[in-house]
Amino acid sequence: MAIEERKPSENETNDQPAAQETEARAAHGEDEGLRPSGEEDFAAILNQFEEQSSFQEGQIVQGKVVGIGERGVLIDFGFKSEGIVPQEEFTENGELVVKPGDEVEVVVKSMDSPEGVPVLSRADALRRRAWDELEKAHREGTPVRGRVIERVKGGLRVDVGPVETFLPGSQVDIRPLRNLDALRGQEIEAKVIKLNRKRANVVLSRKALLEERNEKRKRETLQHLDEGIIVEGQVKSLTDYGAFIDLGGIDGLLHVTDMSWGRLQNPNEMFKVGDVVQVKVLKIDREKERISLGYKQLIPDPWETVEERYHVGSRVKGRVASIADYGAFVELEPGVEGLIHVTEMTWSKRIKHPSKIVSIGDEVEVEVLDIDPQARRIRLGLKQTQPNPWDTLPERYSVGQRVRGRVRNLTEFGAFVEIEDGIDGLVHVSDISWTKRIKHPAEVLKKGQEVEAVITQIDTQNRRLSLSIKDTEPSAWDRFVAEHKPGDIVRGRVTRFASFGVFVEVAEGLEGLCHISELSEERVRRPEDVVQIGQEMDFRILRIEPENKKIALSARAAKHDEPTIDTRSYSTEVGAGIASLGELAEFNLNTNEDRER
Repeated sequence: MAIEERKPSENETNDQPAAQETEARAAHGEDEGLRPSGEEDFAAILNQFEEQSSFQEGQIVQGKVVGIGERGVLIDFGFKSEGIVPQEEFTENGELVVKPGDEVEVVVKSMDSPEGVPVLSRADALRRRAWDELEKAHREGTPVRGRVIERVKGGLRVDVGPVETFLPGSQVDIRPLRNLDALRGQEIEAKVIKLNRKRANVVLSRKALLEERNEKRKRETLQHLDEGIIVEGQVKSLTDYGAFIDLGGIDGLLHVTDMSWGRLQNPNEMFKVGDVVQVKVLKIDREKERISLGYKQLIPDPWETVEERYHVGSRVKGRVASIADYGAFVELEPGVEGLIHVTEMTWSKRIKHPSKIVSIGDEVEVEVLDIDPQARRIRLGLKQTQPNPWDTLPERYSVGQRVRGRVRNLTEFGAFVEIEDGIDGLVHVSDISWTKRIKHPAEVLKKGQEVEAVITQIDTQNRRLSLSIKDTEPSAWDRFVAEHKPGDIVRGRVTRFASFGVFVEVAEGLEGLCHISELSEERVRRPEDVVQIGQEMDFRILRIEPENKKIALSARAAKHDEPTIDTRSYSTEVGAGIASLGELAEFNLNTNEDRER
């Protein structure tokens, strides 16, 4: 029976493969003996075409590994013949990671190849899936995992599966990392912040993910934190002023002053980064998200019981912890320090700086001078543990004794002379010279000068020692008295006037008084009527009073060879060793009466 040929309809023309399929099936139902032999080949070709048309290049298909050979890995993906994938696409670190029976996804690269088998690609399938996952992660904001491959310009190259991505250095961590190479080879999680599939450009941010997680942890931590509770945290970083403790998404500051009851120079003396510590929450500012922590608050405050262990007047030992310009701090026990003021270090007043007496780390014995637990202060004394040179001063020195010393300081009222370590004596400005009128000690003395002096007073109770430099030499009075006696004629110079007479300089620094009645034979109303300041003339000594250091002179008697009459005492108008005569009216009256007789 022959196959009836017919002209295809318009619809059949548009769908020629369907018509061909219908004709092939109709032919297949006829007696094989009656079908032409060429139709069998046509049907096989048609079946192959239909099967191939169900798979398209670039399509992802599910397949099963059925064999591994030199040509590659054979995959049964539902086609009449297996497809082949190069072995290197299933190789990691030189080893195959697939075996017969494994289910895999592959991409159809070509259904026809020179070898007559379909060519498949595992790498393309993985890459396709990876891009799909990256797009989804970018769209939904979910993190992706990748491995850091190498450091590149500006950041790191991170492989997320078969896709190469870029992680900028600024997005690696919340805090800048100095050594990005330390992450090489590590698996990390990050967020996709930029993606362009056409340009194969993907940018990651690990920082954004860490900030997001930290923010969540921070909110949870703040909800459970309260002042006064004890929490556990990890030392995150150290600074000169304290340590930042990670409490779980939020950092608290443990200030150096809250680390120890004792003196702590640097936080790294107690902690190191990574340490897990227990701390007490001292204060929380939820608005500013600031937390103050304490470590020393977990142990008793030694100052609360300090008076039970130390008493005023007792002697204790300690270690010099620090030195300041005004003194040295001594650690008596951890958390308890006392101050040795510079004035309590030595009986000597010559100390310029505490470091001249003690050094940091020295063990010293001190005396407790005062305790103030409220102010957390203990006043200590170092010199009190040594003999006080003032207590035994009378055993070594006496009034009138000559001593040698060095001028240590000069003031307007005198000079301080150190006669031994810790013992200074004062030379008053009036006790420097017998003859010179000194307004300031610096006129004749200088610091460091060696001088000789005489001790004039010792007051151990008030720790005062009076010295005199002028007493090391005879005074002008002593020299005058040794060389003169009443009746002698002396040459003098008028220095100043008084209503009752004139003062006459008879020796350097020594004055006598010539009463107005003794200036002339005639009656004198005013001294300036007969003499002038600076005028030199002869005078006769009428009287010398050693006990009062007074000298009475007469210009009138110097002109006559008259005997000297010892009359009654006269009053003085000045002191300090410069003599003056009082009114001598009665004395002169008696003298005139003797002459008339």
